[in-house]
Amino acid sequence: MASMSSHGSWTVKQNKAFEKALAVYDKDTPDRWYNVAKAVGGKTAEEVKRHYEILVADIRRIENGNVPFPNYRTTGGNMQGTISTEGWM
Repeated sequence: MASMSSHGSWTVKQNKAFEKALAVYDKDTPDRWYNVAKAVGGKTAEEVKRHYEILVADIRRIENGNVPFPNYRTTGGNMQGTISTEGWM
């Protein structure tokens, strides 16, 4: 299965499968990373474990305030791409 692996890139489909598999196979599941890799497809157990470690590190950086919030600015009268709250309570 390692030959099917694309080490650095993850598709949107693989990421969604990864998220779902993490919900199914928690930290106490025997052979967790093997099962997650099988659910994702095209990744090894080591690759999904590393992907998880990167995700956890990213979350920690965000929670610790080490990742700045993006500065979204509106321009002139262009309302394209904005969310209307008109009619919301």
